[in-house]
Amino acid sequence: MSENYRRSGDEMPQDRPSPYGESDNSGHATFGYGGEHDRHAQGAYGVPGGTGQAVPPPPPYAPPTRRRPRRPVALIAAVALISGLIGGGSAALIADATGRATQNTASTPLVNAGDKPSGSGVSGVAKAVSPAIVEIKARTAGGESTGSGVVVTSNGEIVTNNHVVSGASTVTVTFSDGSKKKAEVVGTDPDKDLAMVKVSGAKNLTAAQLGDSDKVAVGDGVVAIGSPEGLTGSVTSGIVSALNRDVTVPKEESQGRQGNGGGNGGDGGWPFEFGGRQFNGDTGSSKTSYKAIQTDASLNPGNSGGALINMQGQIIGINSAMYAPSSGQSDSAGSIGLGFAIPINTVKADLDSLRGGGSGGSNGV
Repeated sequence: MSENYRRSGDEMPQDRPSPYGESDNSGHATFGYGGEHDRHAQGAYGVPGGTGQAVPPPPPYAPPTRRRPRRPVALIAAVALISGLIGGGSAALIADATGRATQNTASTPLVNAGDKPSGSGVSGVAKAVSPAIVEIKARTAGGESTGSGVVVTSNGEIVTNNHVVSGASTVTVTFSDGSKKKAEVVGTDPDKDLAMVKVSGAKNLTAAQLGDSDKVAVGDGVVAIGSPEGLTGSVTSGIVSALNRDVTVPKEESQGRQGNGGGNGGDGGWPFEFGGRQFNGDTGSSKTSYKAIQTDASLNPGNSGGALINMQGQIIGINSAMYAPSSGQSDSAGSIGLGFAIPINTVKADLDSLRGGGSGGSNGV
């Protein structure tokens, strides 16, 4: 061993080699890769060839603290804003779609003739409008016919078909609650098969809401209310099958009412022509034609003068003609879904004329 090194245990603390190497005269630590200083350094760390003296290891290396990058506040706000907009937009789209679906499937509110909650669908229409539909019995020299009518004013004005009351000597009206009142024929219009009767001394009656037949479309749901075969307040339903059908009916009572027909004369009801064919008997030579709404709602003798109603509870037509097979035809019975109604706009245009006696004059009793 070189004399420059003291024996183990003889060195003074301050003579211990620096764990980072020896200092030169300038005070800087030196690290070499050969020579005496290098051997000293290697010995200090217990590397073979050194002195083997234990020297405290260097302080552990502490890596610098890694700082999380700060997200810019503006960026965070922008992301939040965009997320809100996207979420709000999605919610709006979903709400809009849901609203449309609900609107497409939900029932349209009923026009309630009775001004009371009535529900929806056919039952709702029936409940709302039935108080404004009456049964009419007209007695003539040839017997008695049964038809229906629609109350159009609270003071007792009722619209029906001309062929229901034509030539009547007495008219009796039966309301939905079973009460009966005498009425008089105010005016008739044979050309349109319309008539008006009025209940004497009536007030505060439930009047029907008249709709707009120009807005009716093929396929629309409808409800018919009347008194077929004297069964007051009978309700049937169906759809509008066609529009503007040319229907021809007799003008004169003697042609249509051939004995006591249990509703509209004859064995099969009031005669009419449609599509070049005659139904329910002979319409005769004195007849008139009008544009009608065709429906498959079940109609039978006695429904004449009753209401054809849309699903909002509005009157869109006055039922006037239907094919009713005679009892002798064993292969068919009852309604076959071929009925016709006078459009309500035709009726509304004729109301003032009927109040003044109509084109057929007053048949008051």
